[in-house]
Amino acid sequence: MNKFFKISERGSTIGREVRGGVVTFFTMAYIIVLNPLILGFVEDVDGELLGGAAPGNLAAIAAGTALVAGVVTILMGVVANFPLALATGLGLNAFVAVSIATQMTWADAMGLVVMEGVLILILVLTGFRQAVFHAVPAQLKIAISVGIGLFIALIGFVDAGFVRRMPDLAQTTVPVQLGNGGTLQGWPVVVFVVGLVLVVGLWVRKVKGAILISIVVTTSLAIVVESIGKLGAGGAKNPTGWGLTVPSLPDSIFEAPKFGTLGEFHLLGSFDQVGVVAVVLLVFTLMLADFFDTMGTMTAIGAEAGLLDAEGAPPDAQRILVVDSLAAVAGGAGGVSSNTSYIESAAGVGEGARTGLASVVTGVLFLFSIFLSPLVKVIPSEAAVPTLVLVGFLMMQQVKGIDWDDLEIAIPAFLTIVLMPFTYSITVGIGAGFLSYVLIKVVRGKVGGIHPLMWVISALFVLYFAIHPLTELLT
Repeated sequence: MNKFFKISERGSTIGREVRGGVVTFFTMAYIIVLNPLILGFVEDVDGELLGGAAPGNLAAIAAGTALVAGVVTILMGVVANFPLALATGLGLNAFVAVSIATQMTWADAMGLVVMEGVLILILVLTGFRQAVFHAVPAQLKIAISVGIGLFIALIGFVDAGFVRRMPDLAQTTVPVQLGNGGTLQGWPVVVFVVGLVLVVGLWVRKVKGAILISIVVTTSLAIVVESIGKLGAGGAKNPTGWGLTVPSLPDSIFEAPKFGTLGEFHLLGSFDQVGVVAVVLLVFTLMLADFFDTMGTMTAIGAEAGLLDAEGAPPDAQRILVVDSLAAVAGGAGGVSSNTSYIESAAGVGEGARTGLASVVTGVLFLFSIFLSPLVKVIPSEAAVPTLVLVGFLMMQQVKGIDWDDLEIAIPAFLTIVLMPFTYSITVGIGAGFLSYVLIKVVRGKVGGIHPLMWVISALFVLYFAIHPLTELLT
């Protein structure tokens, strides 16, 4: 095992890899609960729900989500030997539900996802995707890592209810605020704060397993708080409740899985439903988001793990990209939307993961969760997301690698970093950085210094940002 995964070679141990894999699973296990909530209530063009009639479809989507995530994450560990976990992509699943499935059947929508994954795989196998990666300036790759760090820290604060969106009122002057109504309210936020203090305290004391210990202790505290306070699930009518999962000891540990979504896809049915032009635009939107989200994620994970080479590329980048492309295909074929790399893997890297063994551990836990879903649902987001804030800090430390006196890289780096959290999108940050980099080079008369592929990708990003008016114009 040590030789196969190069554990000692990368300065790790089996114990650290196992802890890292467990932490990554705990940090992203929420997708098993969240994905059914995003996909399970949207009716397709025929008025049908994904996975069958409600409420049984939610269990089927959850089982399919865990199954596909488990298989592709194990594949990432074994084939690419990289501490990167995969699951249904957030943002991508919402786009599939709201913008695609409402125009066609769910089977056609998932066929479109499979199509997108196949096209991404072709781009990888032809070397195009990796060529684009190498065309990106090294300092811009650093900016991508830093931006992702801020992004996941914001995700942590928002998922915990520490930061919330302002109500949609005419007099609103800022988009987000502290807690509910500008103040911290509710015991779930207290649980998050305790978790954050604990994980930071353990980390600075260099306690082994700091992140895992924090999640376990904070979850235990959450169960006690809920048993006493009966806070219930949060929402508009209960803003001080738990964000997603109500922590409580389950009535049972095992649950028989249902796989009603597996294989429910029609590869070319979307063409009959919405026409060629609309399909091309929808696939393009999915591809670009998938393409650059993964590029940014694997760079950030590799940088945090100290695995990048002199050009800022992780080891076996081609294999990483192949597995990621296959994950997109598997997500569509499994009927649970495109699977992609998760930046939450940085939590496992923060715990010490450096090899694919951590991914294997995460994947196995996903497979176990198919049968142990009542146990997985015990962990509230408030107990898991303090880890994201800490990891955000660790990734932010890379900002010193950017030359802030060189405007040709400093401005694109700045836009990349700030727009990821400001727009809640990795792709938007990368796109803004690429476009501004090319623009500044042109303005300063240094066209010859622009890699040809940067021109191609910048043109594609122009189309990406203009996708809505183009869609309306052409369809």
